[in-house]
Amino acid sequence: MPEPKAASFPKIRGALTFYQIASIITGVMLLLLLAEMILKYTPIHLELFAGGSGGFLWLADVIVGDGCQWYSLFFPGGMGCELVSVGDGTNISLLILVAHGWFYVVYLFAIFRLWSLMRWPFVRFILLALGGVIPALSFVMEVRVSREVRAYLASREAAMAADAQPHTEEAAR
Repeated sequence: MPEPKAASFPKIRGALTFYQIASIITGVMLLLLLAEMILKYTPIHLELFAGGSGGFLWLADVIVGDGCQWYSLFFPGGMGCELVSVGDGTNISLLILVAHGWFYVVYLFAIFRLWSLMRWPFVRFILLALGGVIPALSFVMEVRVSREVRAYLASREAAMAADAQPHTEEAAR
């Protein structure tokens, strides 16, 4: 496996910081999306709205169509099952969905940048990408990847410093 070039170490540090920020934002958005889905698609059937007739922040009922069974929502397309929200105002649940989608794109860019600079195998990219779709995995991956990259950079820099030191002593003689 090829190793990163020493000249790219500053870029790796920047990519790591960008990855950490993107990972945390994506993880938080994914947890919010999970909470929103639990509210909407379980028997609770509620959606979060801002403004409108309910006030600043409020939960509106979601009306389940006649053809819906308890298992309908587990199938793509919902087997013809329709959910209709009765809320007015800004649908925060929908905003969470869209925001997570866009932050996931930013997260993919961040992991691609770090992955390519570190010259990791493609399987590692896939595992990092899963961090944005499996709840709480982005937090675990962020901690592990950050430790690993920092340790790698520190060990490589220490090795380079040790290699450079004998040459400095010879030049001093």
